[in-house]
Amino acid sequence: MGGGVVTVAIVSVLIIGSTVGAGAAKDHTRDGEGNNGNAIGAAIGATVGAGVALIGLPVAIGALGFTGAGIAAGSIAAKMMSAAAIANGGGVAAGSAVAVLQSIGAAGFSLGAKIGLTAALGSAGAASGACVSE
Repeated sequence: MGGGVVTVAIVSVLIIGSTVGAGAAKDHTRDGEGNNGNAIGAAIGATVGAGVALIGLPVAIGALGFTGAGIAAGSIAAKMMSAAAIANGGGVAAGSAVAVLQSIGAAGFSLGAKIGLTAALGSAGAASGACVSE
C-alpha cells in the first residue's frame, strides 16, 4: 500500500471518529441540540487520540527500551525480559508481552494496528473532547 492510501485511511478514520464523538456528546446535552463547541472539541479530541496512537505509543515503547537494535541494556525492557526469561525457564516465549513489544520497537505497528488504534483512540478522544467542551 502506498503512503497516500494510508493517509486517506487515517484521515477517514479521524473524520468518522470525530463525527461519532460529536454525536455521542450531543446525546448528553439537555435539549438534544449540540453546539459548535462540541464539534470543535470532538475534532481536537480525535486529533489528540490519533496522535497518541500514531506517535505517542511508538515513542513510549522506544523509551521503555524496546528499540530497532534490540532491547537496550539497563532499561525497563531489559528488566522485563529478564523476569520473563526467569519465569519461562531461560527463554522469552513467542507472543509474550516482551516479544510483542520488542517486535513493535523493532518494526513499528502494522498497517492494520495503526488503523485500529487510530480508530479506537481517535473515537475515544472525539467523544471525550466533545463532552469536555460542553
